[in-house]
Amino acid sequence: MAIQDQIREIREEIESGIGSYSTSKELYEFRKTFLDNKEGKISQIMKGMKDVPKEDRPAVGKIINEIKEWATSAFDAADKKLHAAELAAKNAAEAIDVTMPAVRETVGGLHPDTLVCNELIEIFSGMGFEIYEGSEIESDYYNFTALNTPADHPARDMQDTFYLSEGFLLRTQTSAGQIHVMENKKPPIKILSPGKVFRSDDDATHSPMFSQMEGLVVDKGISVCDLQGMLDTFSSRIFGEGVKTRLRPSYFPFTEPSVEVDVSCFACGGKGCKLCKGTGWIEVLGAGIVNHRVLENCGIDSTEYSGFAFGMGVERIAMLKYGINNIKNLFESDVRFAKQFKD
Repeated sequence: MAIQDQIREIREEIESGIGSYSTSKELYEFRKTFLDNKEGKISQIMKGMKDVPKEDRPAVGKIINEIKEWATSAFDAADKKLHAAELAAKNAAEAIDVTMPAVRETVGGLHPDTLVCNELIEIFSGMGFEIYEGSEIESDYYNFTALNTPADHPARDMQDTFYLSEGFLLRTQTSAGQIHVMENKKPPIKILSPGKVFRSDDDATHSPMFSQMEGLVVDKGISVCDLQGMLDTFSSRIFGEGVKTRLRPSYFPFTEPSVEVDVSCFACGGKGCKLCKGTGWIEVLGAGIVNHRVLENCGIDSTEYSGFAFGMGVERIAMLKYGINNIKNLFESDVRFAKQFKD
C-alpha cells in the first residue's frame, strides 16, 4: 500500500474514533495507537521512508509530518475537552451547599461522678488539702484494725466486705489511706483521699462499687469547731450560698465523738419537701474527731495532737446535686442520661 493511502486511512480512523471516548485515560490509550514513538502507526510509516525513492523523500516526509502535527493537535484538543468535563464532574460531586444546615457534631461531657469529684477536689484544695490516692486492695490491718475496728465489728462480716484472702480485701473505705499518710508523715496533716470502694450492698441508693472521698486534718488544737467551719464552707460551695449544716451524734470506731452531718434542704430552703422527706434537712456525710487510739496506732502523740476526719459518697452528692433518684443510672453508661450533664 502506498504511503499516501496509509496516511489517508490513519486520518479517517482518527476522525471516526477520537470523539467516541468518554475519559481522558481511554483517549490516551487510543492516541498511543498512532503517536507512540515505537509502536505507533505514524512512527511505523516513518520507518518505511527507507523504501521511498530518494528523489520522493522530501515530499513524502512533508506529508508524514503534516499528519503527525494534525493528529497531535486533534488529540490535544480532544484531551483538553475531556479533562475539562472530568474536572466539572468532580467539582459538581464535591460541591458544598453553604446554605444547607451544618451537620452538628455530638459534644461529649464528663460523667456526673467526675464533675462532682472535680468540684470537691477544687473546693478542698482551695482550703489547703493535699490529694492522696491509696490502693484499692488493702490489708485487713489498714482497712479495719488500725482504724480501731474491733474483730467482732459487723463491718468485718463477709456479707459487707469482699475478702480476697484471709488478710486482704477490696477496701470498704478510703480511710485506709489516712493510716498510710499518718504513718509516713508528721503533723500537721491535711489530706483528701478520693477513690473507689467496695461493699456487698446493692439497691436503688447503694452500689457494690462506688466512689468515696475522705478528708483528714491533724494538728495541734484541732476541735469540733474547726470541723464545723470546714463543713460550712464545703456546703455553701457545693450546694449554694445560704445552706446550713448541723451535726447529729453518731458512732464510728475511728472517731470520738462521731457525728452525722446534715445540710439544710437546698430545694425547699428548709421548709420541707419530697427531697428532704419533709424534715428540711438532708444527710450528706459522716465525720468526727479522730479517735486517740487511731493516732497512737500511727505513732502520733494524742496528748499533743488532735484531728478531725470526714467521709462522703461521691455518688450521693451527685444524686442530691443533680436530682438523680437511682444510683444505677450512674453505672449503666446510657448516653441519654450522661449527655444531660455539662461542666
